Amino acid sequence: SGSSAAAPLPEEDCMKLNPSFLGIALSSLLAIDLWASKRLGVCAGEGSAWGSARPLMKVIEVSGHGIPWLLGTFYGLCQSDSSAAREVLLNLLFALLLDLVLVAVVKGLVKRRRPTHNKMDMFVTISVDKYSFPSGHATRAALVCRFVLHHLVLAVPLRVLVVLWALIVGVSRVMLGRHNVTDVLFGLLLGYALYSVVEYCWLSPLSAPALFALW
Repeated sequence: SGSSAAAPLPEEDCMKLNPSFLGIALSSLLAIDLWASKRLGVCAGEGSAWGSARPLMKVIEVSGHGIPWLLGTFYGLCQSDSSAAREVLLNLLFALLLDLVLVAVVKGLVKRRRPTHNKMDMFVTISVDKYSFPSGHATRAALVCRFVLHHLVLAVPLRVLVVLWALIVGVSRVMLGRHNVTDVLFGLLLGYALYSVVEYCWLSPLSAPALFALW
């Protein structure tokens, strides 16, 4: 009878029962990302597979932290007696501050939690650091790497070391369990692209005379 026939499902329920290919693909990629990140977090704790390498990874972590870079750049800016050097250092300081703001905004919007095996014991953290996406260390490493390669005259071996440093900083984030693989990959891409913004907004005595008057 008509009363015993099953009523058709609402359209929105049909969509839930038949997820899109894009949704399935994204869920699969997320699962792979979480699995790979956990497997690669070999220095996440003292008892991890490579727990003995944890101190070395933390040294690399500090080398990509924002505070040493900000303080070192500001100190160099104050001590520099060359107008060309001051211009480069001022723009590096601008790039580092822009990186901090952009990463904080993206982390606040995405709100992705850090990996469950993460053992956060950095010497300085802020509230936004409870979020994982993207990796601020990775964005900073890529940004600084590209900045240094474009504005410092370095021998080929040193240029190779700068690139390796940026990559190792990114890898250390996953090994320490601080971030997932996609956090680092997106961070590296974001930092690389951010340098183009810095170049476009390059500060010079002509474009920002007030800033250069302070030094």
